[in-house]
Amino acid sequence: MSAAGDRLQDTARQAALALPDVSHGYPFTPGLDVYKVAGKVFLIVTDDPDEQIITVKCEPEHARAQVRGYASITPGRYLDKRHWISLGPGPGITERLVTDAVEDSYDLVIVRLPRPAP
Repeated sequence: MSAAGDRLQDTARQAALALPDVSHGYPFTPGLDVYKVAGKVFLIVTDDPDEQIITVKCEPEHARAQVRGYASITPGRYLDKRHWISLGPGPGITERLVTDAVEDSYDLVIVRLPRPAP
């Protein structure tokens, strides 16, 4: 079942808030709900009702495959187009795909965080 725009955004928000140590707010503009872990962005939810998209971090190879595989996945808006993708409502965009994209984005940020000294 495809996720409509508002459901896509709600699914992304719920997935992000279920992850450990996540904060969110509107640091850039009132229309962009930004989710961070350890001060690093991993999800942006666009609040514009005419442009219901989410933007997540993605490995470049996987990002290219996603853009080729889904008409409503595009290179990331607002950010480096090789490392970010934007998902909008459309064929094949399911709640599971959205949740996986948010979790994968979070994991990419966590992996790159400095490790605490022993």
